[in-house]
Amino acid sequence: MSHLKPEETALIVVDVQNDFCHEEGSLAQKGANLEMVSSMITPLEKVIEQARKAEVTVIFIQTIHEDSTDSKTWMKRFKNKEKPDVCRKGTWGSEFYRIEPHAEDIVVIKHRYSAFINTRLESVLRTKGIKSLLVTGISTNVCVESTARDGFMLDYQVVLLEDCCASFSKEAHEMTIINIDEYFGDVTTSDQILNKWMTPEPLVRTF
Repeated sequence: MSHLKPEETALIVVDVQNDFCHEEGSLAQKGANLEMVSSMITPLEKVIEQARKAEVTVIFIQTIHEDSTDSKTWMKRFKNKEKPDVCRKGTWGSEFYRIEPHAEDIVVIKHRYSAFINTRLESVLRTKGIKSLLVTGISTNVCVESTARDGFMLDYQVVLLEDCCASFSKEAHEMTIINIDEYFGDVTTSDQILNKWMTPEPLVRTF
């Protein structure tokens, strides 16, 4: 992945918020398995830290749900399941979990699974001259995959960091890993990306 130039790359951090990740959050209270969240958060924190040092654009995606964006069609996604009270505007559950944007980072608010739908994300990416997306976050098979797919469709080079993503089941996570790798981009680990950022490019003589 020699094409991942820091100045043309954005690290996309999807929905790492209390209601999805915290043991007292809405999904955990409904019985969601947070085992994968616990294992992904430390490598994610490290990637974010090193991305800033490498001057990679860091973009935090934050889901916010409110009555004004809860259309009838959108609410039908619950089918016969109990509607979870997740990431409502102004609540603790909508706040970021264990990570906080710095002044130089960018926050994009979304109301659907994909971070590209009715948000300012693509405008930010175009303005910054971004060509490649490192996609991370929660949950691998829903919001992360939706964002990765749309990014690919818009001609960005998509790279999924599999150890910096989490689902609420291992099977769902692995299904997306296979799907992205076969059809929508590349899959790698945080260590491989960090090794690239921390290894200086060899000098090429032009004379």
